[in-house]
Amino acid sequence: MATADLSAPALTGIRRLSALDTVRARIALAVELGLLKPGERLPANAEIARALGVAEITVRRALESLVGDGLIERRRGRSGGTLVAENPPAERVGEVGAYRESADEVHELIDHRLVLEAGLVQLVAKRSPDLARLRTLVARMDTAKGWAEFHELDAEFHRTVAAPGPAAAVGQYEVVLAELYRFYLPYPLAKLRESNRDHARLVKALSAGDADAAARVTRKHVRGLHQTMFVGLG
Repeated sequence: MATADLSAPALTGIRRLSALDTVRARIALAVELGLLKPGERLPANAEIARALGVAEITVRRALESLVGDGLIERRRGRSGGTLVAENPPAERVGEVGAYRESADEVHELIDHRLVLEAGLVQLVAKRSPDLARLRTLVARMDTAKGWAEFHELDAEFHRTVAAPGPAAAVGQYEVVLAELYRFYLPYPLAKLRESNRDHARLVKALSAGDADAAARVTRKHVRGLHQTMFVGLG
């Protein structure tokens, strides 16, 4: 199985983009794919920054530029905020192309994650996973108010699952996870909550010490990314 070369990445795809341009591309691509709907309110800048792994000032500048592009708009008043434009123009943000060019890399990263995560959960099921923390995270994801909040909790969940594993494998897993999260886009909260059902099933398998069930849930969860991430949409 091919895996992504994480040691010396070439300056292709999204690595050609500045942090500001990656935010522009991710928001614009989510709008193009219908993941963010016309009139939908975006989270606060600080939440977006944490979810996308950039500085808050970067988010502010990226959103200002997207207002100029006509993809989002600012409204005043109690019902105002930063919202997706009612009729956003298509293909206005050229940086989106860098994400589309990276499709092969994304598929490789998903497969790399699959191998590492499925192996880790089998080991973790026989160790001492932090079940109380995992249950809390699942509950919080079920009540998350937006995609940015959900993504932060999701990232913590998967790192908490892996934490009791062998240090070398956990370190490699976290590198792959961080690389894959560079391609994360805003997603509808209903879809994210569906994925949280897999999290609940995984916690159940781990609490029973059932390594095979934990691996089955993980394989289903991660394989699904080939269809649910932007590389499987549009």
